[in-house]
Amino acid sequence: MNDLHGILFAYRSDANLGELTRPRNTCSLAFGGRYRLIDFMLSNYVNAGITDVGVIVHESYQSLLDHLGSGKDWDLSRKHGGLRILPPFSYAEQGHGEYRGNMEALAGVAGYLKNIRQDYVIMGWGDVAVNLDVEAVYDQHIASGADITVVCTPTLNGAPRFSEYVEVSADGRVTDLSVHPTSADKALESLEIYVMSKQLLMDMVEYCAAHDVHSFSRGVLQPRLKSLKLMPYIHQGYAGRFQSVGDYFQRSMDLLDPAIRADLFNPARPIRTKDMSNPSTYYGPNSVSKCSLVADGCYIEGEVENSILSRGVIVEKGAKVVNSVLMQGTVVKAGASLAYVIADKNVTINADRMLMGHSTYPLAIAKGTVV
Repeated sequence: MNDLHGILFAYRSDANLGELTRPRNTCSLAFGGRYRLIDFMLSNYVNAGITDVGVIVHESYQSLLDHLGSGKDWDLSRKHGGLRILPPFSYAEQGHGEYRGNMEALAGVAGYLKNIRQDYVIMGWGDVAVNLDVEAVYDQHIASGADITVVCTPTLNGAPRFSEYVEVSADGRVTDLSVHPTSADKALESLEIYVMSKQLLMDMVEYCAAHDVHSFSRGVLQPRLKSLKLMPYIHQGYAGRFQSVGDYFQRSMDLLDPAIRADLFNPARPIRTKDMSNPSTYYGPNSVSKCSLVADGCYIEGEVENSILSRGVIVEKGAKVVNSVLMQGTVVKAGASLAYVIADKNVTINADRMLMGHSTYPLAIAKGTVV
């Protein structure tokens, strides 16, 4: 796969995720106990043999920099190529604030794009939880002779007002693209992952920069559906989208399903993350843990059920955690009770407190809060 270059969009801080994305961008959000969302697409690229990856960031990316480092944990720490973080230095002079769309983000790193060594590019968002066979996507792109291949899923789980949908003709070609409709009436949802040639991408970036076009879907794909051969790649496995606090909670609870875990964490295409080298989790003699995912380095003396605990979480004796997601460093003190709660990093729940949300409206607690 040395002829394919990876681009990851990691500049989005989705306000619909509320307190969860206030201190970080969406791609650096913890998921599954020991992972960040960006781990999934980055691992997909690496598993396909891609050795050069550019990550486009804009603001609130300190947490992402700390997580990715030099890219060593993804085998992307290299003298030539490897992992490159692309901040908006050349774009900042234009004074528009944050990127208005992915074509504007690409224009902001045009100098990097011109120096890409590969003939083909795959680009996608870093905030989708999916185990994608990128090699199969690339092979289909070459075999079909498509100008652009778009990765789609038949499972419609995104909110229509934040999602894109494609319509496919009998010969397998994309004939229509709906962007943020009021309802999902199409059979395929786009994951906004695309494969195309470097030359086509550069032509599009130059055109969009000259005409102040900032959206790839509305400004490039929709007007060119007839002139470009746009083909779908249908991903049949699990794909998690994170467009609200409720989405984050539901996608986290999905991981308690063994079938979904087996698909998302396929050992043939492993999901890599930053190595923390934590000690094993300690379970007290009277502790209870049922149907939960518990990362290394936790200390559990209370009860945990149907929950996901990140590294370093402490659940003291007499505390009870049910249907909740606790991020790194959260402390639940003796006698406290949590249900349908999402606790960000380093949250402390004092003794005998009772916090309760609902499956459709979980209670999100901001990073570093003491309750």
